[in-house]
Amino acid sequence: MTKKIFRSMVITAGTVLLAGMVIIMGCLYEYFCGVQEKQLRDELGLAAVAVEQGGEGYLRSLHSDRYRLTWVAADGTVLYDTQADAATMENHAQRQEIQQALLAGQGESSRFSATLLEKTLYSAQRLTDGTVLRISISRATAGVLVLGMLQPFLVVLAAALVLSALLARRLAHHIVEPLNSLDLEHPLDNDTYEELSPLLGRINQQRRQIDTQMRELQRKRDEFGQITGNMKEGLVLLNQQGSILSINPAARTLLHADAACLGQDFLTVDRSSDVSHALQTAMEQGHSEIHTLRGDREYQLDISRIESDGSATGAVVLAFDVTEQALAQRSRREFTANVSHELKTPLQSIMGSAELMENGLVKPEDMPRFIGRIRSEAARLVTLIEDIIRLSQLDEGVEMPVEPVELHALAEETAASLREAADAKKVTLSVIGSAATVCSVRRLLSEIIYNLCDNAIKYNVPGGSVTVDTAPCEGGVILTVSDTGIGIPPEHQSRVFERFYRVDKSHSRQSGGTGLGLSIVKHAVQDLDGAIHLDSTPGQGTSIQVTIPDKSAENT
Repeated sequence: MTKKIFRSMVITAGTVLLAGMVIIMGCLYEYFCGVQEKQLRDELGLAAVAVEQGGEGYLRSLHSDRYRLTWVAADGTVLYDTQADAATMENHAQRQEIQQALLAGQGESSRFSATLLEKTLYSAQRLTDGTVLRISISRATAGVLVLGMLQPFLVVLAAALVLSALLARRLAHHIVEPLNSLDLEHPLDNDTYEELSPLLGRINQQRRQIDTQMRELQRKRDEFGQITGNMKEGLVLLNQQGSILSINPAARTLLHADAACLGQDFLTVDRSSDVSHALQTAMEQGHSEIHTLRGDREYQLDISRIESDGSATGAVVLAFDVTEQALAQRSRREFTANVSHELKTPLQSIMGSAELMENGLVKPEDMPRFIGRIRSEAARLVTLIEDIIRLSQLDEGVEMPVEPVELHALAEETAASLREAADAKKVTLSVIGSAATVCSVRRLLSEIIYNLCDNAIKYNVPGGSVTVDTAPCEGGVILTVSDTGIGIPPEHQSRVFERFYRVDKSHSRQSGGTGLGLSIVKHAVQDLDGAIHLDSTPGQGTSIQVTIPDKSAENT
């Protein structure tokens, strides 16, 4: 700004100076011209008096390089000239100043010489004898005068410009200094030019508006950060070039990136060709979706194009952890297949036996055996259906009432209902421990105890034992079911809680197992927010410990 003011002031000063000098020179030129013309008339008057007294002798006695005198007869013949031979000069009757003098007594004129670049002034006066005396003087033109004064004019102009530059620099600094020292943080507190008050007022108003907008933007940014920071889903915002504008913690964890990835190309952070293709598809078509594996987790990436005024300005990438959903889908498919298989086996046996009996292919003495097979397979089918129904109910997450349950007494009741089956397998079933009351779901606790005991009886050995132990613990109760049965090999222990999983399928069918007992136990424990632990040694037995938390605190 200082340079602009300085330049403007110098140019203005130079222009004013130049115009002023031109005007002054013009005025001086006109003034001197007037003075010269008056002097010329005065000299002519004196010369006329002298000529009338001295005649040609006076003219001969004159020696002047400045003035030229010419004596002309009434008919225009030149009688005498101070600077030329009168005999050689042409008739002057047609000269303007001669004609005016003969008619009016006085005459004046001027003529310009293009060759000499001079202007000659003429003044004539009629004498008493009728002759005319003329005086002339040469005067330089304004252009010649300017050329003659060019050098001093340039010196003066240069000096004036230097002085103007110094003054302009100082004045510009003086003008700009208050502007440079303005406190724009507090515009109304400035003590400066009064003319700036409206501007400072508008600046103050705009600053308040900007501050308000910035606070609102910061608030929205904080809200956006809190929302995205607490999201379980990964969120990445990209610009039109594919550079990362924003990334939340979940996305950084998924991509194994840090905060320094902001501004980087997304494809340099995630080099997956599938993601690159999906991103390109989203930018072209508006949306794309892919599934990708990251470690042992499966993610669904939804990529959507961001548009503004009909043109793409970026993209948003949402990453959903769909591992559980994928596992649930696979589990449902496996469950459906297993249910179909498990239901088909007893039905085929029933249908086969019934068909043989219907066609009279069974001997009368074998009829009881076939009828018994049909009954046992039907019973197995009913048991399987009941277990499937129980498991389905657990999957549906039906809310069940919570009440105080004395676990030791419930274990005694359940053991009593299974004692006949235990006696049939020659297995001793006993309940030990102490009273343990917990606020929980009675039905689920009963299912847990029943299935653990039933499983321990079925996979036990003749003369074996099953022990149910109940004990209170901090925040809940502990239920332990131990047996002296066949045990579970280590390679199968992690899978025995899966649906329809059997360590020995032939033994399971002989014992009447459906493969759903431990799966029901697992889901029931999960619904109760409990924990389950299995400890088994092949040939020695199995111990399963279940910890059930007290839900009374949740209900208060």
